[in-house]
Amino acid sequence: MPSPPDFYKKPFRFKRIFDNANLDTCNAGVSISQHIELIIFTRFGEHRFNTSYGCKVWELDFELIVSATLWEEQMRQSLLNAITAHEPRLYETDVTVQVTDVEKLFPFSKMMEIKKRVSVTVNARLTDTGERYFFNTSLFLSPLSSE
Repeated sequence: MPSPPDFYKKPFRFKRIFDNANLDTCNAGVSISQHIELIIFTRFGEHRFNTSYGCKVWELDFELIVSATLWEEQMRQSLLNAITAHEPRLYETDVTVQVTDVEKLFPFSKMMEIKKRVSVTVNARLTDTGERYFFNTSLFLSPLSSE
């Protein structure tokens, strides 16, 4: 039985190449999770060789959320389409997006900041083995950042 392929772990440590060492590797699950994060944080048109790569979060980030349900569905559909199109190691992919408000109190200034937190969950199966795959992350909107 052949050994599973090596996937490269990000961020790449190119100094290792100059030190005549191999780049760090990871398993398929970690590699897929890193790829989904890359899809989430890539704006449409940013990848010059594939302008359809990425998702709609950049377009939706500064949009006034009038209907959380509509916003969640647009984001969910964009991610589902992107993962289906660009991550062939997954099938039966299901994406869930949920928006909540998060309050942060700055104790010295006694100011309250309210941000939108977007929880993204991906459930799927690995193409090679049929095993279940699970991914979860949270993003904060305007400006976009991750937890």
